[in-house]
Amino acid sequence: MDMHTVVVGTSGTTAQDVIAVARGNARVELSAAAVDALVAAREIVDALAAKPEPVYGVSTGFGALASRHISQDLRAQLQRNIVRSHAAGMGPRVEREVVRALMFLRLKTVASGHTGVRPEVAQTMADVLNAGITPVVHEYGSLGCSGDLAPLSHCALTLMGEGDAEGPDGTVRPAGELLAAHGITPVELREKEGLALLNGTDGMLGMLVMALADLKSLYTSADITAALSLEALLGTDKVLAPELHAIRPHPGQGVSADNMLRVLAGSGLTGHHQDDAPRVQDAYSVRCAPQVNGAGRDTLDYAAVVAARELASAVDNPVVLPDGRVESNGNFHGAPVAYVLDFLAIVAADLGSITERRTDRLLDKNRSHGLPPFLADDAGVDSGLMIAQYTQAALVSEMKRLAVPASADSIPSSAMQEDHVSMGWSAARKLRTAVDNLARIVAVELYAATRAVELRAAGGLTPAPASQAAIEALRAAGVQGPGPDRFLAPDLAAADAFVRAGKLVAAVEPVTGPLA
Repeated sequence: MDMHTVVVGTSGTTAQDVIAVARGNARVELSAAAVDALVAAREIVDALAAKPEPVYGVSTGFGALASRHISQDLRAQLQRNIVRSHAAGMGPRVEREVVRALMFLRLKTVASGHTGVRPEVAQTMADVLNAGITPVVHEYGSLGCSGDLAPLSHCALTLMGEGDAEGPDGTVRPAGELLAAHGITPVELREKEGLALLNGTDGMLGMLVMALADLKSLYTSADITAALSLEALLGTDKVLAPELHAIRPHPGQGVSADNMLRVLAGSGLTGHHQDDAPRVQDAYSVRCAPQVNGAGRDTLDYAAVVAARELASAVDNPVVLPDGRVESNGNFHGAPVAYVLDFLAIVAADLGSITERRTDRLLDKNRSHGLPPFLADDAGVDSGLMIAQYTQAALVSEMKRLAVPASADSIPSSAMQEDHVSMGWSAARKLRTAVDNLARIVAVELYAATRAVELRAAGGLTPAPASQAAIEALRAAGVQGPGPDRFLAPDLAAADAFVRAGKLVAAVEPVTGPLA
């Protein structure tokens, strides 16, 4: 287990810390300030609990049942019951990294001192993360309003020693057994604590943070593969000149153009329009790559701003304010996060679409400017990359379906008390699929473009040094070059792993310098 430690304070957390805990198994500790804030907020909740007047979440029911005042002798049962009844997820398990992000982000809000949870509950949350215990959380159960209720409830159930969880060895066992094996005492929830553990946007936020990290890497990889395709198609790099992008100053556009220009530096393949009289300009999929890739980059930047705001937030209802008030609010609504999750699915789909169009152009003898049909060794006997493009097209088609926004939908719940919901969890789940698909789509372009560049080189044209570095690294990773037909699936899987691990970027940067 990684010995890196993330300290949780009262003022939120960072995307880097979320990823360190979710993917890197970093240890979690509560700061002294967080413990002090927890103690102070709990004193306020305890004082309110002792009063005869009902306070939502402290001495009342929840949601549409908030009008019932709960007597003191039933409040512990109320907190247990809300966790048990809300742990109603169905479907396949969600990924371990998602559950760890979910738990860590809930701990982030708890540690803010705005929830009224006791320090020992927060410490148990940290202990469960540090033990590598992962609650079983299911795909369906969150409407993204009043938080990710069912997913968070399954996590809270584990803190109580109930339900199932996965141990550090990957085996699913009863949560009580796992806690006992690691010396963790199950929590006995008191006033407000059950509600505070399940009322937040933590699942959708965790998935947003991880998607942003993955997409940032994929956009750099996509700039490289776009440059390789431009080179293989004997396109012109004049369209990448910085003075052209300065007169339409979208930041991402300039970054993508600069990345492509640096990859193509020193190429002997670019600028051959004069050899092909009917071609005055390259096709949009080649010429407009910086505009499309760049618009996506700018969208990532906006989504990162939203994520940073949410990471600095304390999302709960009701909340404990510094002046001692405990107030109901609507901060649990997932709309801000849901919108950007959907926006990212849209730009990922468009990046996949333009990527596939370049691949198709490389394979079409009528549009590839002299490359063999389907980049086949002996066209007719060999089919080349024909069906690799089919696979890429199928992925693009699914990306378009995944781009349909979840946040435009709302379905009322809780007897019309929760009558407008964000569907942010659903937006996050489909974005994860979209990110996976995008990596595969970029990998197919890489596979086709590197083969095409090698075929040009065999004809006497010299690739850019960065292109040659990418080809050599890909071949060293076990992805074969031009030749007779062979079993393609292993090559495509290896190219996908190469892109997903950031190896394409790592291969060219020694030549180009750091790419954005």
